[in-house]
Amino acid sequence: MRVFAYARPLLLAAGLFSAGVQAAEAASPEQQFSAVIDLLSAGKAEDALHALEQLTQRAPDFRLGTQFYGEVKKRLAADARATQLAALADEARVRLASERAVPKAGTMPDSVLRLAAAFKHLIVVDLPRARLYVLRNDGGELKLVRNQYAAMGKNGWGKQSAGDNRTPVGLYHVTGWIDGRKLPDFYGAGAFPLNYPNLWDQFKRRTGSGIWLHGVPSTTDTRPPLSSEGCVTMANADLLALKPYVELGQTPVLLSDALSWQSSEQTQKEREAFMARIEKWRRAWTGKDTERYLSFYGDDFTTEGMRLKDFAAHKRRVNAQKKFIDVQLSDISLYRYPGSDGELMLAEFTQHYRSDNFGMDSRKQQFWKRDAEGGWKIFREENR
Repeated sequence: MRVFAYARPLLLAAGLFSAGVQAAEAASPEQQFSAVIDLLSAGKAEDALHALEQLTQRAPDFRLGTQFYGEVKKRLAADARATQLAALADEARVRLASERAVPKAGTMPDSVLRLAAAFKHLIVVDLPRARLYVLRNDGGELKLVRNQYAAMGKNGWGKQSAGDNRTPVGLYHVTGWIDGRKLPDFYGAGAFPLNYPNLWDQFKRRTGSGIWLHGVPSTTDTRPPLSSEGCVTMANADLLALKPYVELGQTPVLLSDALSWQSSEQTQKEREAFMARIEKWRRAWTGKDTERYLSFYGDDFTTEGMRLKDFAAHKRRVNAQKKFIDVQLSDISLYRYPGSDGELMLAEFTQHYRSDNFGMDSRKQQFWKRDAEGGWKIFREENR
C-alpha cells in the first residue's frame, strides 16, 4: 500500500502520541506524579491538571494523586499565577518525598531504643519529610502498621515561644480526643491534644499551648506541608484512622527533626548498653554506695530547684540514716531525645522506692547526656 507524502507526518504524529500514551500508562504512579511536578515548575497549569486527572483515573488507589488533584483544581481556580505554580511544585516535591520516605521492612526508628509494654502503639512524625508513622509495640519490637502524609507549622519545626508558628520537637503524649462536631470546621473531623509544653519544654522555658494532631476543613483534602500555627494536620480520613491506635493519656507521640531508621539488631545493641548503665545507677543506690551513685550525675545536674551540690548533700544525709534502701524500676522506655543531635537520652520509668521508714512509687523522667570526656551523665531528673 502506498502512503502519500502529506499523510506521513500525521501518521508519525499519531504514532508518537500512541507511544507517549503507552509510556505514561507504563510509568508508575510516582513517575507520573513526578512529571506533574515538572509541568508545574514550567508554568504549565492546564497540562499539569490534565496529567493529574489522568493519574487519578489510571491509579485511583494512589492517594497522593487523588488528594493533590483536588487541591490543585481549587487553588488554580483561585490563582494561577507563576508564583502559585512554583509553590505548588515545591509542595508536590515534598509530598512525593514523603511518599518515598517509608522505611524498609524490619527497621525501627533510631529515636526509640525501648518502649514500655504499657504502650501498645507509638506515633512518630518525621517533620522534615512530612510523614506520620504508627508503630505497634510487639514484645519490644516496633512494627510499622500505618504511615501517612502530615503537615506542620508555617515556619517549620523547633517551637520556642507562643505565636512562632512552629511545631514542637520532642516526646509528647495524647491527652484526649475532641470530636469535630464540638470544634470549628477548621479542625476537621476532630483533634488529639498533646501535652505541650511538657516538663522538658518547661525546663527550657518554651511557651505556647494548644498543640494538637487534627484534621482539615471539610472543603479540602489536605493542607500544604507548612501551613498550620504549630499543630500537625492531616486528611480527616487519616485522622480518624488513628483512633484505634490511640489510648488517651498514654500513647506517646514523637515529633522528630532528624528521624533515621535502623535494624532491630542495632537497636537491641544500643538498648542493652543503656539499660546496663541505668542498672549500675540503680544498684549503687540500692547498695547505699552513695559516692558511686552520685558519680552518675553531671556537674550541671538540676532537679526540682536543686543543683548538684545541694542534691549530693541531701542524698548523703538521707542515705546515711537508712538501714536499707531498695529501688526497683518498671515500665522503662528509652528515647534518643529529638532536637539534640543524638546526644541526649531520656529514660522514662516507674520508680518503686522502699526503705526502712519510707516508701513511694513515682513516674520519673531522667535525662542523660555526654560530658566532656564522652561519658554519659544524668543532668536532669523530674517526676511526672
